[in-house]
Amino acid sequence: MDKSVLQSEKQCGMTESVSTMDNSEEEEDFYDAPDVFLELYCEEGDSPATPQSDYVPPPEVTVLHAGTETVSLGLTPTDSSVRYKLHIDYSSDTHGGSVIVEESSTVDVDGLHPGTEYTFRITRRAENGNQSETASVSVFTDPSPPAQITVYQVNSESLSLRWDTPAGEVESYIVTCCSEESCVQELTTNTNSLTFSSLKPGVCYSLQVSAQLKNGRRSKPVVTSSRTKTHLESLLKDLDLEQHYSDKLSLSTILQIDEKTISEELDLPWYFLKKLMMVNVTARNVKCTSAYDSTCDAMSWNTEFDLDNLVNSPNSGDTVNPLDIINALFLCSDGFVQQEMALKMSMCQFSVPLLLPNCDTKQCTLMLWAMRDIVKKYRPQSLSESKGFIEDRVVLSNLPMISFVRLGECSLSKSEILNKLLSNSQQYHDTFVHHNMECGDSPRRISNGLVEITWYLPCGNKNMDLFSEPVTVANLRGDIASFETQYSFLCQTSAAVFVFFDNLDSEYRLLTNQHHKAQIFLVGNHQSKRFRLDALKNVATKLGLTKNLILKTKQMNDADFIKNMRKIVRDVVEKSEIKIPIEQMTDIAHELGILVDEDSPECQTAKKNADAITAEIQDTLEYKEVQLPLQGHTWKELTRLEKEEFRLRKVGSENIEKYKSDLQVEKRKLRKKQNSSDMSNAMTCFINAISSPRIERSYFLKWMRINLDNLSREKLSDLREQYKKKCQNSENKEEIKDIDRKLSNSSLGTEHFFREMGQIYEASVSLPETDPSRQQLQHLPKLCAGLLLDGFPLELVDGDASNIPLRWVSDVLSQLSDLVSPKSKILVVTVLGVQSTGKSTLLNTMFGVQFAVSSGRCTRGAFMLLIRVNEDVKKVLNCDFMVIIDTEGLKSPELAQLDDSHEHDNELATLVVGLSDITIINIAMENSTEMKDILQIVVHAFLRMKEVGKKPKCQFVHQNVSDVSAHEKNLRDRKLLLQQLNEMTQAAAKMEKKEENKSFTDVMEYSPDTGNWYIPGLWNGNPPMAPVNAGYSEAVCELKKNIIQMLGNCDSSANKISEFTEWMSSLWNAVKHENFIFSFRNSLVADAYMRLCTEFNKWEWEFKKDMYTWVTNAETRISNFGTIAVKSEIPDMTELLTCLKSEACTMLSKWETELLENLTKYFKQTEGHVYLVEGYKEDFANSSKSLRGEMERSVFNQLEAAADIRQGMVKLDSIKENHTKQLEERVCALIEECRKKKVKMTDKELDKEFDKMWTKTVKELSFSKQKASDVCTSVSYYLRANLSHKGSRACELLSQKSLQDCGLEAFKYTAEGFINRFKEFFNIQGHTVAVQKMTDSIIAACTQFISEKMERKANYHNTYTQEILHMIDERLQNNKDLKTGIDFEVSLKQHICGLAARTFQKMHEDFIHVNDPYRCLHKNKEKFRADFKDVFNERDQCQKKAEEFTNRCLKPAVEDFVNRSLGPDIIGEMLTCQQFSTRYFFQYAVLLDLLTKDDFKKYLSYICSYEDYVKEWTFDRIMEHFSDPSMVSKFEDQRLQSSIKSINDAMENAKKGKSGNLKTFVEDICKELGDKLVISQDALGAFMILNNANQEQFAHWLTQCVKDMAQALRETFKKTNIEMKLKNLHVKPQNELFTKVMGCGKQCPFCKAPCDAGGKAHTEHFASLHRSQGLGQYRFLWSGQLVTDICSSLVTSDKNFLCEATNHGSHPYKCYQEIFPDWKIPPDVSLQASDYWKYVMTKFNNEFAKEYHAQPAVIPATWKNITHKDAEASLKESFNIK
Repeated sequence: MDKSVLQSEKQCGMTESVSTMDNSEEEEDFYDAPDVFLELYCEEGDSPATPQSDYVPPPEVTVLHAGTETVSLGLTPTDSSVRYKLHIDYSSDTHGGSVIVEESSTVDVDGLHPGTEYTFRITRRAENGNQSETASVSVFTDPSPPAQITVYQVNSESLSLRWDTPAGEVESYIVTCCSEESCVQELTTNTNSLTFSSLKPGVCYSLQVSAQLKNGRRSKPVVTSSRTKTHLESLLKDLDLEQHYSDKLSLSTILQIDEKTISEELDLPWYFLKKLMMVNVTARNVKCTSAYDSTCDAMSWNTEFDLDNLVNSPNSGDTVNPLDIINALFLCSDGFVQQEMALKMSMCQFSVPLLLPNCDTKQCTLMLWAMRDIVKKYRPQSLSESKGFIEDRVVLSNLPMISFVRLGECSLSKSEILNKLLSNSQQYHDTFVHHNMECGDSPRRISNGLVEITWYLPCGNKNMDLFSEPVTVANLRGDIASFETQYSFLCQTSAAVFVFFDNLDSEYRLLTNQHHKAQIFLVGNHQSKRFRLDALKNVATKLGLTKNLILKTKQMNDADFIKNMRKIVRDVVEKSEIKIPIEQMTDIAHELGILVDEDSPECQTAKKNADAITAEIQDTLEYKEVQLPLQGHTWKELTRLEKEEFRLRKVGSENIEKYKSDLQVEKRKLRKKQNSSDMSNAMTCFINAISSPRIERSYFLKWMRINLDNLSREKLSDLREQYKKKCQNSENKEEIKDIDRKLSNSSLGTEHFFREMGQIYEASVSLPETDPSRQQLQHLPKLCAGLLLDGFPLELVDGDASNIPLRWVSDVLSQLSDLVSPKSKILVVTVLGVQSTGKSTLLNTMFGVQFAVSSGRCTRGAFMLLIRVNEDVKKVLNCDFMVIIDTEGLKSPELAQLDDSHEHDNELATLVVGLSDITIINIAMENSTEMKDILQIVVHAFLRMKEVGKKPKCQFVHQNVSDVSAHEKNLRDRKLLLQQLNEMTQAAAKMEKKEENKSFTDVMEYSPDTGNWYIPGLWNGNPPMAPVNAGYSEAVCELKKNIIQMLGNCDSSANKISEFTEWMSSLWNAVKHENFIFSFRNSLVADAYMRLCTEFNKWEWEFKKDMYTWVTNAETRISNFGTIAVKSEIPDMTELLTCLKSEACTMLSKWETELLENLTKYFKQTEGHVYLVEGYKEDFANSSKSLRGEMERSVFNQLEAAADIRQGMVKLDSIKENHTKQLEERVCALIEECRKKKVKMTDKELDKEFDKMWTKTVKELSFSKQKASDVCTSVSYYLRANLSHKGSRACELLSQKSLQDCGLEAFKYTAEGFINRFKEFFNIQGHTVAVQKMTDSIIAACTQFISEKMERKANYHNTYTQEILHMIDERLQNNKDLKTGIDFEVSLKQHICGLAARTFQKMHEDFIHVNDPYRCLHKNKEKFRADFKDVFNERDQCQKKAEEFTNRCLKPAVEDFVNRSLGPDIIGEMLTCQQFSTRYFFQYAVLLDLLTKDDFKKYLSYICSYEDYVKEWTFDRIMEHFSDPSMVSKFEDQRLQSSIKSINDAMENAKKGKSGNLKTFVEDICKELGDKLVISQDALGAFMILNNANQEQFAHWLTQCVKDMAQALRETFKKTNIEMKLKNLHVKPQNELFTKVMGCGKQCPFCKAPCDAGGKAHTEHFASLHRSQGLGQYRFLWSGQLVTDICSSLVTSDKNFLCEATNHGSHPYKCYQEIFPDWKIPPDVSLQASDYWKYVMTKFNNEFAKEYHAQPAVIPATWKNITHKDAEASLKESFNIK
């Protein structure tokens, strides 16, 4: 309500006032009083009352309403008809204002401040200016209510809220908490936040907040509501698990690699889970809150004696009981996580939940599914002598159960007593959490009502076993009075129930109400103060339990009490007949209203589906044959054929390609057989079941595994026993093999069903694409990919068949890649080790995964499993998934005698090491034989990887080493290990013929100190009661962190799934060959190599292009030397040449350095798999150096030739200049003479005078005839110099024949004394034909070089001969394997030099003729005549001279510049075409073009005249590419514009020079252009004479002429065809491109396929696609039939070859590298890769036979089925074209 005071003073002067009440009592009264008191007043000294007409009555004011910002005032209206205005002034301590309004009964004043006292003064005013007395009223505006009330913290017993401070002077806030309309609490606070405590959990409360001002006024309340959390919700919030209560934790979430994996600072539940998944027994030690740690630290460092601190040390209030964490995690997890947790807890010897309570719903759940996976092994006393054991699932075991419960309060720690009861003195373990454990004393918030279970299992040793028979022990948390349901359940399922108590009161009725057979034992503590003996007697007597009393008397210590308890329990166990398996407790649970976790519909449907499949299994072997037929004999036979296709061990003398064709026919028959059988019922059910929704599918696979494991356990125990006995005697080899086969065939797991699925799919793929059967099965890979993504393992290697179903696995991984795209990067971790050394356990512990852990060799092969990498760790690892590969154990020593064991182990090790980024080698130091065995296999695998470019890292793990000083003590052992590794490396290197590898560190980076890990034994004590050793878990955790760190530091980037698939295929295909290293082909490596070649080619071209530009400029400078165009001050040509050579060396060195730096940078990058081609780095570095050498020689030769030729021209230029000057003088004299006649002369007369003067002058001039040099002598000299170091025979041969007589006839090679010996097959004229081919190629190349020099029309220079001899030497060196001898070399060089000498002689003579001074002078006669007439007649020469200068001087120079520059431009353009980017692409383009044209003549030309064909093809591509004139015009125009700009700039600069006359002006222009254009001195000299043009006019006309010239040249360029243009270029694009694509020019020694290797200085030659030898004219000796064998197949066979290089002796193809060490001929990428040439040979078999004068080849049957499309596909595969 409002409080207001109104005051008024009357005319009479009497005053009545009402004072404001200040005391609180009065204020309360006032609160309920009327709102307003009014008093009228008039100021003292006022005049008496005015007349009535002028009187303005004072206003009577009431406060109608006061809001927070508005006050409404009520005014009593006057009787007068006069209209008044109201003047209202208002003010407070902080704020004021005024308003003027027309009078009305209500006036609102707004814009006020909330909770503030305002005084309003109101005056009436009339229109005449009279005003009333002032009325005054005081009023408080309402306080603002608190704004933005927020409940910010909600717990089970408290609510915290806060609000924004309202406007006004707030003194306090009244906060009320109500429930169901009754006030629970009302609190006052002067802050803007408050917490209500002591509330009830799960109740909705209404919360009201009012603001109270200092004057006692209260705002309206603001209301909100909030519900307290239940105890469960509160705990889940504290543990940050709220979201997972509805959205359950899944295995993929828990197992993903995230920050938690590598961090030590974790929230409690994640800390527990992380430790538990790594089977760490310290998982329950969860007191890691920072508040506690910091307090403890502060206390521990407090040096003063402070009792208060000791007494008030941190209690358990800020910590969480481990049982609450376990309970919460079970409630927040799905069934599979629960199962995994229960299994790991059981391994740690923790108790596991049997009945899991939910304190919110007051229900509990029987955790049957969670315990399904727990399998225990034990040995009861009955089996102790036979050393047998029982292995069973705990939920199926018939074991008596003993339960322990509490009634009321109990001073004995039931759980601690249980721990002691179950532990012997040497092996104590805290199975149950108890009060004295870390955090065990923290109050339990949600775990009361939890029933835990554990098992005591004997080991068969009387001295160690506490109980001779196994027993189940249950423990109920909390008082049975509160948890009667749980108690009833235990009473009905247990053999005995031990009830702990202190005081038995009325609650003892619970002991009588249960319908049970269990014995009840009362366990009391006589030492407790609450213990009452009389009450115990009373109850015991009533219940008949007088004999079932166990008391801890005051004289009894813990040990005696436990001993007594143990005796009673032992008696109960031995005599008990109540043995209910946990699986059968479900009925009792249902009766009591207890939920069962297996009752979910998904689980039940999945169980039904799994049972339907496994129920049919009676005899495993028979079942597999009937229901899983495809993976049996047929699959193994397919595997055998597949490997034989690669290894060709049984080919004998048969034709290889026919043999391979027959194998393929057999394979097709087997696939047809597989396709002919219908899918079995079991597989139909299986595929349908795994096609169900995700959760149901997961349950199904788990049920399948459980059912199959149970079956296997029954069936295989007898076989294993036999196996064990036979293995003790190695003589039983056949019997061992037989049992091993039975073990393999009798084992049955889910992997067999997936294997069958894979075979069904693989068989279907062999059908046509349109076949309905194939289409129906296309979804299978995607199905399996989904499972892989869900965390199920995929079988990579089928261990039974020792093979990978490549198509199946590849398609599954391809589908997986699509599912996760674009996040498909993976890193791979693999474990390798001897059988039964704990490899799977190591991986399971490290990554929390579930690889099958089984003894014996029932499960074979390799399995991969996917673990997701979380976003927070992706930055560290740069991958999306981690792949874990588990492998079967490598052969143990006693099995090493079995036939193919070593081969199988080698294959497996090579595959998984090749796929890995890190390989863990699991070894046992104490067994040196075993260690040597595994090291030999592993080192072999690492060596193979190094040779193919893969660089996996490795970690050696030594298990069962527990000493803290192990790392130091084992220094000697590590040295021994390194020694062993070095020995193994040498042995492996010898086998692989890579003997340069002398030590293990040559093969990979390895440090004995950082590459070894010592891990203690797995069990802490004696199983089955031993928990996992904490040291084991911690050591494995450290290893895991180290592995993640190593992966993060990897130089190479992670592979994509598609690249992993590619690696797997390549590795496996190579593994199938006997010689892995030489058989390995991988598209990733090929791709990386192609990228490297492409990059190197770009750098190489940049280098060459830059040098071409530089040489062009250098030649221009040399050509302009000694002319007016020269800018440099160098007076001597020798000095200029030296200077230019120095410049060239600097340029070359700079580029060489840049190339090498580019190479280094390229190999430092992590993307693009560059590490795979690091082996080629040296080759490319050598190519860089070699290129520099080649360029240096070429540049120096060009400079020397240009300098010498220019030097020769200087003398001629001087003679010509002198002649021109003399002629000019004579002409000038003639003009003077004619002018003196002062007679106008006609043109005829002038001509006559001119001719007379010309004849006379020419006679007087001395023309010494230029003598031609004898080029032949010069060539002969350099030929002798070249052969001088070849010995006396060379000199003798040179003397026998004159060079003039050489090269007159075609060169024909004849092999003198050549004896032909042939074995099996050999081309009759093989050597002669090969040498003749080489000779023709060399002669053609030299002839082309000579022709190009002739086209330049320059003078001869000796470097040309040196260049030719260098070309011959280089080519002979490249073909040195042809063994030709000195006679051949001399005669070939004489032949070519003879040709060259004659051509160069003519070129030299032509040059002399063209530059003859007399001829040059005579050539300009008519020009001189015209100039003479112009000068005589005083005509304006400006335009004419400008045209002359442009056409005769500038235009040829510009054309020459374009021709010198255009070549590199065209080359650069062609190199942008993919076909010229690398040799790979070039070969692919050529072969594809051949296939498209399908023309026999072209194939013949390609095979028989490869160089010619490539030259022609390259030239055709240039012609084709530039067939559109605009393509080349673009470059011509660029060069033309560049020249025109230079000319215009030169003119502008010359104008600025203020030259005195035209001659100087022109000279200045020429000087400016001297670095770019070569201006003819003849033309310039002729232009300069008789020139009387005006400089300015000349400059004007020259500008116009240059413009016209540019247009004319454009037109000329357009009209000239590309062929003519190419002919005129200085740098020939076709030659440069040919050199680039030809590379080293080497050809396969067997089939003549060209080498594809990049760089020129590579040390190893290889071709992507080899061909049938018949295409190279090889035929069988006796039949004359062309040979179909392909060398890429022959090198893997046992066949032999003979040739010139083997001295015609027989040599095995397998050892071809002994003869051709620089060639690598790997087998084809796939069996279809060589289909291209098979198709060609099949199609043109008769044509080739006819051309080669041979019989047609016998074409294998499968070749005839190869189509044009197949040939194209094989081409793409061979050249790795995507």
